[in-house]
Amino acid sequence: MGVPRARASGPVGISGIAVPPPAAWPRMVRVAQRFQSPGRCDLAAEISRQIAAPEISRRIPRGGRVAVAVGSRGIAEIDRIAAATVAALRAHGAEPFIIPAMGSHGGATAEGQRDVLASLGVTEAAVGAPIVASMDVVELGRLPDGSAVYWDREAHAAGAAVTIGRVKPHTAFHGRIESGLIKMAVIGVGKQRGAQSIHAPGFAAFDVRLIQAWEVVRRRAPLLFGVAVIEDAYDVPAEIAVVPPEAVLDREPALLDRARSLMARLPVAVADVLIVQEIGKNISGDGMDPNITGRYPTPFATGGPAIRKIAVLDLTAETHGNANGMGLADFVTQRLVEKLDLAATYMNALTSTVAEAVRLPMVLGTDRDAVAAALGTAPPAEGGRPRVVYIRNTLALGEVAVSEALVADLESHARPVSEPGLLSFSDDGTLVPPLAAVAAGTRPSWGDF
Repeated sequence: MGVPRARASGPVGISGIAVPPPAAWPRMVRVAQRFQSPGRCDLAAEISRQIAAPEISRRIPRGGRVAVAVGSRGIAEIDRIAAATVAALRAHGAEPFIIPAMGSHGGATAEGQRDVLASLGVTEAAVGAPIVASMDVVELGRLPDGSAVYWDREAHAAGAAVTIGRVKPHTAFHGRIESGLIKMAVIGVGKQRGAQSIHAPGFAAFDVRLIQAWEVVRRRAPLLFGVAVIEDAYDVPAEIAVVPPEAVLDREPALLDRARSLMARLPVAVADVLIVQEIGKNISGDGMDPNITGRYPTPFATGGPAIRKIAVLDLTAETHGNANGMGLADFVTQRLVEKLDLAATYMNALTSTVAEAVRLPMVLGTDRDAVAAALGTAPPAEGGRPRVVYIRNTLALGEVAVSEALVADLESHARPVSEPGLLSFSDDGTLVPPLAAVAAGTRPSWGDF
């Protein structure tokens, strides 16, 4: 399949409809969630310390160029992580530069991928190294089924490269390895052609396919080491592991188990309606993490809560119109549709082979209409009250809100921290978020639990 020409789509010509409001809006209670966490890692110190270890530092070419592969995933503080990696490489005599390593993201164009990095704070000024963006690749080898494994031409020509990747459960498959250093080295650095080649057969046994491709990369690519990042449930970098290529396959499954143990989750196992304020590629590869919502785009991953209806209200600015994941919702708003870039969204789906994640759900005029539609199509049992959960996004779960009917069902890691208040909207139908204003990554204040 050729690469479609990326273009700005502009607003899609669809007008969302209005929906009669319910007889009464549910009353919502703010809920704070306390998750296990080792706390924030000292990124610069830990990256410097681990790269200085003899088994790592001896690999760094003094005076040589080193490509540092940075992706588009929502890695917290990726600008600081990239800058610390650049500084550590330079301290050992190398000349580092940044390459975008994000498969087909950014519309599968060099300019688009540079823009994605900039939106994440990864600029030449911020990280102290030039950014070399290109979609050109070289072929490293073939898998047993004949599929090609590609690698960024600039990284290959430099003769030395480092990948930065967050290790976490994947959103479309589960296996021995999921998202992490291997996937970054195979698909991220493979650019659009590499991502498309690896994804082409779909997600069945995808971990096996990734490992086969990883063996090609490990043998034939000039990879020095990977910088693995594990985040806690509060979207904070908690642990760093600098891993040489020969140890990645042994260490990444344990890192994945550790990441899974630190993941956030909703405070209840069952709900009628989930209201998601925003989705985006900077939040999850699928816009909203299916491991949190229980809605998966493929049959090769399962788990999480049972949610009857999901209403998504907006896209993040950082996703640049890529609405991958909207197909996992039942209702979206006119505002979201007006921000939709079909070229970026469809390119993502064509490359991953997962069309389900970009299907257009029912479009409602305002937040009020979308929430009313969700409530109206998921009526509670006779005599019951609506069971509703509200979240900002699937990375910000330190504080959420639930309807009164769910307070008694809160799991042990969650507790109410406010009196009930009606779900409310501004005059133009925009939802007034039922949460306290807290900075991203900030833990809620706890007393005795």
